[in-house]
Amino acid sequence: MPVVIVNMLAGRSPATKKALLKKVTAAVTSALAVAPESVRVIIQEMPGGHYGIAGLPVEEYRALKNRAEKKPIKKHAGK
Repeated sequence: MPVVIVNMLAGRSPATKKALLKKVTAAVTSALAVAPESVRVIIQEMPGGHYGIAGLPVEEYRALKNRAEKKPIKKHAGK
C-alpha cells in the first residue's frame, strides 16, 4: 500500500485539496501499477509561521520578493 505525504502551507480550499488527492492518486496508480483503493494520501498543513524560505518566515520572504519584483529596473548608461 503506497502512502504519499504532502506537506504544504495551510489555506487552500477543500476543492483544491480534493483535486490534489485525485491527481496524486492517479500519478501513483500509473507509476506503480496499483489500484487506486490501495493508495493513501496524507495532507499535512502548517501555518506560515512554521515554514521558512531563505531564513525567513514564508510570509516575510514573499513580501520581500513581491516588493523587489515591483521595483522598476534601473537602466545604466553603457560605457
